Amino acid sequence: MPGKKIPGDRTIKPFPAYSVKFKDVFDFKEFYTALKEWMLEYGWGDVEEGKDHWETYYAERVAVDGSKEIWARWRLARNPSDAKFLKYYLDLDYHCLGLGPAEIVVEGRKMKVNKGEVEVSVNGVIEEIYKEKFDENPILKEVKLLFAKRIYNKIIEQRKKEFYHEAYELQNYMKQWFKLKRYLPYEENKSFFPSYSWPSHLKE
Repeated sequence: MPGKKIPGDRTIKPFPAYSVKFKDVFDFKEFYTALKEWMLEYGWGDVEEGKDHWETYYAERVAVDGSKEIWARWRLARNPSDAKFLKYYLDLDYHCLGLGPAEIVVEGRKMKVNKGEVEVSVNGVIEEIYKEKFDENPILKEVKLLFAKRIYNKIIEQRKKEFYHEAYELQNYMKQWFKLKRYLPYEENKSFFPSYSWPSHLKE
């Protein structure tokens, strides 16, 4: 969530938090890069405007056998194009377990990749920025709820749906990258970003 604390009555929960987990052979660096490219494509940026430092935390612990446990956090934000009085916040929390080096042969070429487990947890909220301005004014504060209901309610509902769909597009993208089972009512085109995961139950 954002660095500043937002009062509960100024936030909307557009989708339930979820996580995507994968345990097998994959290239962690390629996954990390592909996810960053996805975020840029959808207009996500740093919580603090003008900065480019999504990763607010990174830590790793190396086990005796050389495998790593990694924790990383991304904190992102953006404004809907037609609703400047709202702001989206998106949190991604990475946790890797037993991540170590591996080698795999793909199309006759030997590649150095990783083997282990990664879990990405996703959470998000919408901040109703306009309410802060109303709270600062004693007169406007009294009509805040009425104003929101009559003026902004329709737009807010549309933006909640937009954020909801985008969050699950992200979930689908990660599952597609890892070649995990997805349940889609339509046939999807091949992803622009190639997958660098090789689940043992699939044969290329």
